Amino acid sequence: MDSLLNFFKALGDETRLRILVLLYKQDFCVCELTEILDLTQPKVSKHLSKLKDLGFVRTERKQLYIYYKLALEDEHKLDILKNIRENLSLYTQLHQDDQSVATCTLMNR
Repeated sequence: MDSLLNFFKALGDETRLRILVLLYKQDFCVCELTEILDLTQPKVSKHLSKLKDLGFVRTERKQLYIYYKLALEDEHKLDILKNIRENLSLYTQLHQDDQSVATCTLMNR
């Protein structure tokens, strides 16, 4: 039950919701998330740290960068994020974040 409550608490914070929805699509480093979300690096890092502590994200080093990946294995939680992603047009901020991915100047993969 605690895992479910923590998941909904994470979704209850706008920044963490935005991060989880983005990570459902693909992995990002902090610098990319900072640009996409238009937030400061310390703020993004704080939220990523919280999500990592909860076990919702994990990290993977790729060359010079540390990338954050979604670590959810619970199909019901993944279905919630999938449903949000499939309906981004209903959520202005989430839709804008998704559009910002395409124009992110830091993404050189």
